[in-house]
Amino acid sequence: MKIRKDHQRFRQIIKGKIREDLRKFLTRGELLGREGKKLISIPVHGIDTPHFRYGDNNDGGVGSGDGKPGDSVDADGEGVGPGGTQEGRHILEVDVSLDELADILGEELQLPRIQPRGKHRITAERDKYSGIRQSGPESLRHFRRTFRRALRRQLMSGVYDPDRPRIVFERRDKVYRSWKTVLSPQSNAAIIYMMDVSGSMGDEQKELVRLEAFWIDAWLRRNYQGIESRYIVHDVRAAEVDRETFYHLREDGGTRISSAFRCARELLETHYPAAEWNVYLFHFSDGDNSSESDSRECCNMLREHLLPVCNMFGYCQVASAYGSGNFINVLHEHLDAEEDMITTRVNNKDDIYDSIKTFFAKGK
Repeated sequence: MKIRKDHQRFRQIIKGKIREDLRKFLTRGELLGREGKKLISIPVHGIDTPHFRYGDNNDGGVGSGDGKPGDSVDADGEGVGPGGTQEGRHILEVDVSLDELADILGEELQLPRIQPRGKHRITAERDKYSGIRQSGPESLRHFRRTFRRALRRQLMSGVYDPDRPRIVFERRDKVYRSWKTVLSPQSNAAIIYMMDVSGSMGDEQKELVRLEAFWIDAWLRRNYQGIESRYIVHDVRAAEVDRETFYHLREDGGTRISSAFRCARELLETHYPAAEWNVYLFHFSDGDNSSESDSRECCNMLREHLLPVCNMFGYCQVASAYGSGNFINVLHEHLDAEEDMITTRVNNKDDIYDSIKTFFAKGK
């Protein structure tokens, strides 16, 4: 029992260290594609596994012998000696699961819970009192059953006096409510990720997009069972792809953002009725579009078809030397009054942390 408490305390110390460097852990590209319980080795600075240290408190001398200031450390006096025999200071690597990192992300950013909508799919854990057992805390003692057991025992033993109806409880009379954890249906949620994979989106920009989408998805999957995630990539044409393709696809070409919005609209109309689903749309781009008219068409599609049926539309614009970066300005010009639209800018990996926090700060 004591060693278990020590281990739990050690894990809490590790989590504290991970929180201090959370921004750095969010930018580790090798985590892409991992899920759930898979373990990840993380170097943690500043802590070491508990161990004994031995010494004789004799701080004088050089090495294992006597010495004076200015004496050479080696035996020959030429500054060259044999290699050391003492251990160096190593950086501790600990194994944590992606679920644990997602929990830390949610706690640190104080990410909110999804609003209930619909009748099934997403489940929450709750305790259901479903039986009786012989032991338990007094707060869960089943008084009626305990009383009946004590009364039955006294009647059978002949000690019950109807003229002086007094019930004396014994330990064997007491019974307690027992419970089990059950999954209770709460709501539905569909998350649609859209990514620009055109020529102006270089490898650096695509990596920023995939990292942010990955951590949003990891946190949502950790906290809600049954979420449906859909992935769309686009240049001048858009297509739905699977998760693996989304995180590893390399393409080129021009840009027509409206093609992604049109594809998302078709998915929503076909599979996700607005009355039953929480819908979250995330679009990632460098802000370069084929024309101003297409950007205005995007705003019309958002206003008339997408924003009315979704909880939130999040647009993340990544910095690129090849794109105009004007699309975010068009969104603000035409849709700035829309509360369900949230925009962020990501110039480098350090901005991913703040972008995720901005998307969920309003508790959408």
